Amino acid sequence: MSAAPPPIDPAGAAAVVTGGASGIGRAIATSLLRRGASVVIADVEAPALEATVAELSGAGPAGSSGAVSGVVTDVSDESSVAELADAVWERHGRCDLLFLNAGVTSGGGGLPWQQEPNDWRWCFGVNVFGAAIGVHEFVPRMLADGRPAQVVTTSSGDGGFAPVATASVYAASKAALSCFTEALQLNLVNEDAPVRASVFYPSGGLIDSGLYSAARNRPEHLARRGEGTGRGSMTFDQLVERVTAARGAAPPIADVAELGEFAVDGALERRFIIARDLEDTAELLHARADAIGRAELPPSHRLGI
Repeated sequence: MSAAPPPIDPAGAAAVVTGGASGIGRAIATSLLRRGASVVIADVEAPALEATVAELSGAGPAGSSGAVSGVVTDVSDESSVAELADAVWERHGRCDLLFLNAGVTSGGGGLPWQQEPNDWRWCFGVNVFGAAIGVHEFVPRMLADGRPAQVVTTSSGDGGFAPVATASVYAASKAALSCFTEALQLNLVNEDAPVRASVFYPSGGLIDSGLYSAARNRPEHLARRGEGTGRGSMTFDQLVERVTAARGAAPPIADVAELGEFAVDGALERRFIIARDLEDTAELLHARADAIGRAELPPSHRLGI
């Protein structure tokens, strides 16, 4: 294994955040700007992107060179992501920090056979193909520049560690994303590249990130057609109510702004796993490994949804 790469100084760095107009992405962008980075926010929702760029302008420290701009981007479309990369290199000449954060739910839930094919196409198109396309368009340019740089994908404990059984499509997409990021990092390390990868697992409770209302941006050609019989999308408040009823107590709610700071800290320190509560995660993973070793069904996440 090659030596650990040096930390990245955010002051003057060029950063890209997909899905950055709301939720965790916006929090990551805000944290980066406060540290003096220049940030390109990519998002498919043009009005939200325009509003976020306007609101975050001037968020950097006084006298810093940090600036924020926005590029409307569909991460599931190769040409759109290529245009984003072109815009980043034209504007900044490089990309030091790439946060592949854009994500959606499947738009439905319930039993796996109640999901529609379009649920799979939409969820995997954004969560998995979006990250893959981002890597395809950005990483070769980052490698060619020869500068220390970091790629961060946003996964989830739901799928990344163990599935929530009633969120099978979303869990499967995040399992794929975690596996892909691990393979990406292994190859970057083997190449002794100055570019490295991280996988970010948001934690601390339920997250009001806009994920649960992502269907507002769902393309018509990938809309639910009515073949599925599972429940539709939930709002965040409905999710809280469901989990509260299942557990008999209100669940903890994560601080989204703090999660953004935590994600940026991990990226700058170039940690592969950016996550908290890893002791509990390790316990779950050990239990899963033991069950697999006995050729049994491994335990899942039980969030009451």
